[in-house]
Amino acid sequence: MPVLLLTGCMAAGFAGAGEAAEEKIAVDLELQLAVDISGSIDADEARLQREGYARAISDPAVVKAIQSGINGRIAVSYFEWSDSYSQQDVFGWMLIQDQASAEAVARRLIEFPIRTARRTSISGAILHALPRFGSSPYKGLRRVLDISGDGPNNDGSPVDLARDQAVNAGIVINGLPIINDRPNSWGFPVLKDLDRYYEGCVTGGPGSFVVVAESFETFFEAIRRKLILEVAALPARPETLPRHGPLVRIQRNAGYDKGCDIGERQSQDFWRRRYEQ
Repeated sequence: MPVLLLTGCMAAGFAGAGEAAEEKIAVDLELQLAVDISGSIDADEARLQREGYARAISDPAVVKAIQSGINGRIAVSYFEWSDSYSQQDVFGWMLIQDQASAEAVARRLIEFPIRTARRTSISGAILHALPRFGSSPYKGLRRVLDISGDGPNNDGSPVDLARDQAVNAGIVINGLPIINDRPNSWGFPVLKDLDRYYEGCVTGGPGSFVVVAESFETFFEAIRRKLILEVAALPARPETLPRHGPLVRIQRNAGYDKGCDIGERQSQDFWRRRYEQ
């Protein structure tokens, strides 16, 4: 009987240890940063993006916003995307709860090698992000996917369908479109109202919004503002925002008058003309 009792207690102890090991750390936010490195972004622009994120993440105002939450900490991961089959994890889930941990994340960003690729698959980025939320060792009160890029979806599945799949899974998608008039090395056309495209086709979920970066040079201030709104769960209302700085627009579910497949149509027309020459 004592042996049986001891065995039972040991089994219960192992089960309890297993359950404890499976418990996740509570955070205010699980935040994935998904960053465009497609062909329209050259090496200098890719560097400006990295440096912008590193500076913003370690900015004292962002850290203060993080510490203002119920748990006083967030979990963040960062990956770069291009083609539908090309997503590169710069780092997995990392905890930010103070200035030191924020600076550790910033160093990881700066130290990781920079590369660029070719096509633009926002839908591929969304679908890559979905299972990563489930694999996180953290349990957030909110789950947010933060997508930045300088062009519309032109590869992979339709972007609005991928967005809807994420929103139905309880994920909020916020957008940071980069309005960039510089000609890219491929000569691919620029979508001048990319901000409206992001509003109508990319962002979604309760309280989702778009912050517009008017150039790569102003990227830092745009992502800084966006991170503060996200981590502090501040409502993106006109009365809550500073009068000066990057433009913030609330996602209105108004659609996009040119169609969410504008990028695919641009791509088809571009390559058709190239083949005809």
